[in-house]
Amino acid sequence: MDVLARGRNPDMLSHTLERGVLVITVHRDPGIGGRATLAAEISHLIRAHKPAPVVIVLDEPATGGAAISAVLRAHRTCSNLGVLMSVATHSAPARRLLEANADTTGPRLVIHARTDTAITAAFTAATAA
Repeated sequence: MDVLARGRNPDMLSHTLERGVLVITVHRDPGIGGRATLAAEISHLIRAHKPAPVVIVLDEPATGGAAISAVLRAHRTCSNLGVLMSVATHSAPARRLLEANADTTGPRLVIHARTDTAITAAFTAATAA
């Protein structure tokens, strides 16, 4: 069994590699009871694909507090690992919440409204480094 597939809920989370960027899409908010599981799944993907830059995409149903909290945990993980991370979501309230609560002790969390822009920016930043 694939280590990344163990305990995985494909309805909640999927991932791809685009131009060397790990793109993790959260499809729905897990609720408070599923927040730790979602955060752990994201962390496993980040660690498995390190040092690839990460873009987390929040689909509209995934803009609740538990998903936002899991993304903020992922940002701390990426900061500790030295991995570039950004977030893409169409939800303006979610973008504001992420911006207001992002960890400021490490690299800044970059937040985009469009997924394609986030992936291009992550790819460009990674190749420039």
